[in-house]
Amino acid sequence: MSHKPARASAIADLMRAGRETSRLSMVFRYAIADRLGLTVSDLECLDFLADAGSATAGQVAERTNLTTGAVTSMLRRLQQAGYVTAERDPADRRRVIVTLRPERAAELERPYERFAGRAERLIEGYSVDELLLLVRHFGRMQAMYLDELDRLRSGDE
Repeated sequence: MSHKPARASAIADLMRAGRETSRLSMVFRYAIADRLGLTVSDLECLDFLADAGSATAGQVAERTNLTTGAVTSMLRRLQQAGYVTAERDPADRRRVIVTLRPERAAELERPYERFAGRAERLIEGYSVDELLLLVRHFGRMQAMYLDELDRLRSGDE
């Protein structure tokens, strides 16, 4: 049997698995957001802040792909719900620095704990070379997503 059909079949299987993983990831995010009484955009914002520590409203808008107006109302809602603090940037009073309240972070992690444990056990079985391949793959996928988001925002077909 030729190498080409096996490769084409493997590529098709990988693409299908990637699409299904992406779809299930979205369904999972919606279910978690629903359980926490949040929207998926709220959850994306809070996840970003958990990683970044704090960010400007503009950075949140860029990361969530929302308009600055939508981000302003989302941040007001998250502030009223006690998830974030919003302070004027002392260096530039026009900017607002948003920070996840640390005491609320554990509550956001709880719905992921079982999944995170299972994911950890799954990757324990991978070799260092396999892990590095996956790191490169996900890094390249992230770069592609960011590039495509930039193109969509700029109206570039």
